[in-house]
Amino acid sequence: MSTVSVVNTNNEKVDEIELNDAIFNREVKEYILHDVVRMQRAAKRAGTASTKTRVEVRGGGAKPWRQKGTGRARAGSRTSPLWRGGGVTFGPKPRDYSFKLNRKVRQQAVSMALSARFQEGNLIVLDNFIMDAIKTKEFASTMKTLELANALIVMDDASENLSKSCRNVHGYRILPAEGLNVYDILLHKKVVLVKPVIESLEKRLMV
Repeated sequence: MSTVSVVNTNNEKVDEIELNDAIFNREVKEYILHDVVRMQRAAKRAGTASTKTRVEVRGGGAKPWRQKGTGRARAGSRTSPLWRGGGVTFGPKPRDYSFKLNRKVRQQAVSMALSARFQEGNLIVLDNFIMDAIKTKEFASTMKTLELANALIVMDDASENLSKSCRNVHGYRILPAEGLNVYDILLHKKVVLVKPVIESLEKRLMV
């Protein structure tokens, strides 16, 4: 078990907590993180790029000119890919780029990403983080107090006030525990876990 300090929003140490090494201090395998990030990004691709083949381009019914005697190259259709305005050869068509990885691999990747941040000293545990109203200025002030310039904040249940307070401040994101993923962990320099989240993460990520 590894021990980490628990701080409040004034950046004062209020407690200590033990973290399960199987989740927060395990060996980090970069190829697994790479595969999962690639999977997440592929799933976000729209896959809507589309071009017309020579069959789909309008026109081309008549032969542009006779086969012989004009001195020009043979041409059978105005929709030929060789012509301006013709079809596209091997152009993109709508497709699904997503692919799947095993659930255990995805779970391992999340714990490896958390372990990477812990081993770098970029994992912070907050005792609580509550905002009574939507106040961007108050959120920014708290982040300055905690010395966080770029952070992913993981809540047991992301509150609307907190989510809306941070959305106009660049470099921060609020996520509920069930939405925690590899891409967002690696995208942010610091990971902030609100204390109640740790127990739910340990239950979710024990493989």
